[in-house]
Amino acid sequence: MALPAFLRTAPLLTIFLIYETFVWKKEKTMKKSKKERQELLKETIKSTPFITDEELAEKFSVSVQTIRLDRLELSIPELRERIKSVAETKLDDVKALPLEEVIGEIIDLQLDESAISILDIKEEHVFSRNKIARGHHVFAQANSLAVAIINDELALTAKANIRFSRPVRVGERVVAKAKVKETSQERTIVEVNSYVENEPVFKGEFTMYRSAQDTKEGS
Repeated sequence: MALPAFLRTAPLLTIFLIYETFVWKKEKTMKKSKKERQELLKETIKSTPFITDEELAEKFSVSVQTIRLDRLELSIPELRERIKSVAETKLDDVKALPLEEVIGEIIDLQLDESAISILDIKEEHVFSRNKIARGHHVFAQANSLAVAIINDELALTAKANIRFSRPVRVGERVVAKAKVKETSQERTIVEVNSYVENEPVFKGEFTMYRSAQDTKEGS
C-alpha cells in the first residue's frame, strides 16, 4: 500500500510518532473498562465454571492478581471452592467402582442419567518430548466416568467407539460430560464428550454391561 504524499516527505521521527499514536489509540479502544471486564468475567465463569484464574487472565489480557481481585469484588469463590460446591449438591454415591479408581475428579453425578468429571493434565500424563497427553489418560477419564454413571455394582465396558478431535497438552483441564443415551435389559449406552475450554477433544460411545435386575426397567 502506497504511503500518503505527506508521509513520503515527512521525517522518520514524525512517521514514528504518528504510528505510535495510532497503536496507542487502537489499544485504548480495545481495552475494556473494569465494569465491562467484570460483567464478562461473571458470564464466563457462569458458562465455564471450571475455568482457572490463569486462563481467565489470558482471556482478558490482565494479570492473575487482577482476576483474583475481580472475583473478590464480585464474591465469586476460587476454583476449588466452586468445584466443591457443585460436588456437594450434585453428587450421588458411585456404585460400580471405588471412587478413588475414577480417573479425574467427579463433580456431578446423577446415576443412570448424567455425570461430569475434570482432569488436570500434568507432567506425568504427557510425553516428555512434546508435552502432549498420552491418549489412554483421556480415554480412561471418559471410560471410568461411563462406568461410574451406572446405577449398579456391576458395570463392565462391552464395546467402545471413540474419536480424538485434537491433542491435549500439559497444563490443560479436560472436562468430560457423560450422558446415558439408552438402557435395555443388560446394556446401557453412555455417550461421553470431553472438552478443553469448550473445545471438543474426545468423543466416545460406551456400551456397558450391567446386571439386568438393576436396570430401571427391571427395578
